[in-house]
Amino acid sequence: MTSLPFQDRLEAARALAHRLSAYRGREGMIVLGLPRGGVPVAAEVARSLGAALDVLIVRKLGAPGQPELAVGAIASGGARVLNDELVRMLGLSSATITAIADRESEELARRERCYRADRPPPRLQGRCVLLVDDGLATGATMCAAVRAVRQSGSARVVVAVPVAPPDTVERLRQEADEVVCVATPEPFGAVGSWYRRFPQVSDDGVIADLQAAWAEPPAG
Repeated sequence: MTSLPFQDRLEAARALAHRLSAYRGREGMIVLGLPRGGVPVAAEVARSLGAALDVLIVRKLGAPGQPELAVGAIASGGARVLNDELVRMLGLSSATITAIADRESEELARRERCYRADRPPPRLQGRCVLLVDDGLATGATMCAAVRAVRQSGSARVVVAVPVAPPDTVERLRQEADEVVCVATPEPFGAVGSWYRRFPQVSDDGVIADLQAAWAEPPAG
């Protein structure tokens, strides 16, 4: 029985890694964290499972004047997801969506440079990929992440998160090969409400987790 709220991302990551124990030691598997908050969770999951760690940059496309309201998302590699119903309801034109996507693409590129420096993106073709975040609300960014990984030719895509609403989990099951979620409380609210401590994760924190993992490649 999972006790909510989680104390912090580390406790949540350990609970998630336990649910993923069937993947421990799987050859060629890679764990991709969604920055920023998903990276410390992904780092602990990768350590526990003996897997490689990397990141997949995803950016929410926020509605004009309501940046927290996601009308879609973009991911590294050019994948884009739109909530067509919400776009129609808000009356957003193609030009408006393009402008929002262009702006977020600039931040996506900045984070790629910041987190990787000269390190190339990981090769995903034929691999089992675990996509990890610290929680999901609408799931728009994770949906974009799944599609980006699919485009890269991965053999299996697993979404893995500590907490998400039940309807979001069901939607993602239509996209991913498997969805592993520790807790699906209702009513849901915000991801941070299911953690006692939920500090912002900095770029420096993401870089530190990545460099630590890259300095010690997983066994096998």
